[in-house]
Amino acid sequence: MAEQTLRDETDDCVLCPPLRFRFNGMVGLPGESGVIAGDRDFFLIPDVAPLAEGHLLLVTREHHQCAGDFSRPMWEGALRWRDRVARLYLEAYGSGGLLLFEHGPASSQGGGACIDHAHWHFVPGTTGVRAIVEREGRPGVPADHAALRDCYRAGRSYLLIEEDGVATVHAGDGVRSQFLRWAVAAAGPGRTWRWQESFGLPASRRRFLRTLRAMRAAASSPGTGQPPDSHQ
Repeated sequence: MAEQTLRDETDDCVLCPPLRFRFNGMVGLPGESGVIAGDRDFFLIPDVAPLAEGHLLLVTREHHQCAGDFSRPMWEGALRWRDRVARLYLEAYGSGGLLLFEHGPASSQGGGACIDHAHWHFVPGTTGVRAIVEREGRPGVPADHAALRDCYRAGRSYLLIEEDGVATVHAGDGVRSQFLRWAVAAAGPGRTWRWQESFGLPASRRRFLRTLRAMRAAASSPGTGQPPDSHQ
């Protein structure tokens, strides 16, 4: 029964095969060929509707609901990817500062998630998102693997934010769809934050392609390095 449930969940998941990269193909953007790097557990690709140049997604190869569903070794592997993205940003943009955020759904599309498949967003140099989320009545507490796992196992959706090297988790139940994308846009240049409204538009496609070129060039530098394979 559990295997059948997982098959049912993944059959229509746009981050699982066979639908993975379907949105990219719809607007003529690279899909599999647009993967910047990967290992057995994760792959890194530009967001299909980037909020800014450099906006990346770290996506699990297998179906996981959110990072609260990760094993400890997989969590540690995700953190190595975060560190590598910081090196890519330093090489490409001259600063390794980054924002990490995740809508963490404990139930279908909970926590503002559009897709019930674990993925972390990375945006270079963005700050002020946590303050906006807290002004919306969502105070945070220090975030680590145990905190996210406890939320997920208790059936509570969460919001994960890391900026300036500090990670916090915030209550995610009841937030509107794409809440953290909205917060990023509010803290930054005020671009359209709903991915459906910018997806496929010329400016969005250009940001995707510029991001891909910049990250591939940065990844070719010896200093950025491929993280060791992660293990489930």
